[in-house]
Order: sequence, then structure tokens, then C-alpha cells
Amino acid sequence: MTLNCVVVDDSAIQRLSIVKLVENHPSLNLIAEYSSALETKNGLNTHQVDLIFLDIEMPVLNGFELLDVLNNKPQIIFVTGKTEYAFKAFNYDATDYLHKPITRERFNTSVEKALEQHRLTQDFNEEDGEHIFVKSNLKKRKVYIKDIKWIEALGDYVKLVTEENSLVVLSTMKAFEAELPEGKFLRIHKSYIVNLDKIDRFNSKNVEVGAYEIPLSRNKKTQLVDALNNI
Repeated sequence: MTLNCVVVDDSAIQRLSIVKLVENHPSLNLIAEYSSALETKNGLNTHQVDLIFLDIEMPVLNGFELLDVLNNKPQIIFVTGKTEYAFKAFNYDATDYLHKPITRERFNTSVEKALEQHRLTQDFNEEDGEHIFVKSNLKKRKVYIKDIKWIEALGDYVKLVTEENSLVVLSTMKAFEAELPEGKFLRIHKSYIVNLDKIDRFNSKNVEVGAYEIPLSRNKKTQLVDALNNI
């Protein structure tokens, strides 16, 4: 198994040190290296990337701000000289956090984590059904698409309501919507995405999912009718 990766660091010296580690690892394929978050954002539109080695402190757009504007995020290994970002990095669902200067042994440990995570997400079992992975309460959780009832915006987080419980996940609504399969979910309000299969009734103001009423934006009603007709 080989992971396609990019290295992002505004320091040419620091970037070169990571590039050398990447090039000497048999399970990594270096696609590109970037000196800024803006370059990275544009580059990810043309390359299929599995893993980013990402510096945090960069001019104009830092590493966290880059992740905020990405719809489909590859795995992230943060690389920084400061330890105070570690907790925030974990909340961004980072695979690992490397503190400069980086030893080869510590680098290889991070890569093994990334490889294991890649195996986990690629190990799709049809008997289990379609699913996604989310991080909630500092744990990676497997959530089946058929069990999701709706997603609700909670500031910098979203609340994922399922048949069994609710999970709070660090994500924007736009980013989470991009993770969902097309044609099965619809954003019916700025703060709500609903599983079309879970809708029992609706009117001009609300959508009913079981005993719950979810607000329906006026300009979304026609789109909702079309979506339900195409299920």
C-alpha cells in the first residue's frame, strides 16, 4: 500500500527535511511540495492526495484555516515547532502531530498510523452497509449512513443524530455535507441536513422525522419535493 502525499511548509529548509523523510519511506509517494496554504488549496484540486504533512504557522492562511476551507480532507499529520497546538490539532481529526525537529523513528510511527487509518477506511464490507468515520469525544467512530436521521449545526461543530444516539463532531455543515452520499441527504435549512429516507411528513414550514419537527426553509420546499420523488 502506498499513500500519495504532499508536504506544506513556508520554510524551505524545514520543507526539505520532511521531503527527504517522505522520499526515503517505501509506503509514501510524494506528489508535490508547497510553500503556502493557498498553493496547497489550488494543488489539491488537481491531485489525488491521501496524506498531507502540514505546517501550522504560515503567512496569510495558516494550517488550521486551510483545513477549514477544504471540502474533502485527506489525512493530516501536523508538523510544527510549537506544542501548544497539539490539542487543537487533535480536534481537527489529525492522524498525528509531529514536533520539530523530527526523528526518523517518530516520523515512521506517524506514517504507520496513517497507513492503518487508510486500511480502515478502505476496508469496506458490503454486509455492513455504507458508512462514514467521524471523530467524536476524541474517538474515531463508524456511523452507518442508513442510521443517520439528520445533522444539525452547532457553531464550529455539527450534531449527528442517529437511530441510537447523537454525536458532536468538529466540522462545518458544508464540509460534512460533502462527506455524505449524493441523493440521500438534503440541506433543508442553513442549520439542518436531513436523511431523505427518514422523512415521515412535511409541510411548508417543517419536516417531520419521527416525533421531531425540523425547520424547512421556504426556498427549499421545491428542491425537497424533487429529491423525494427521485429516491
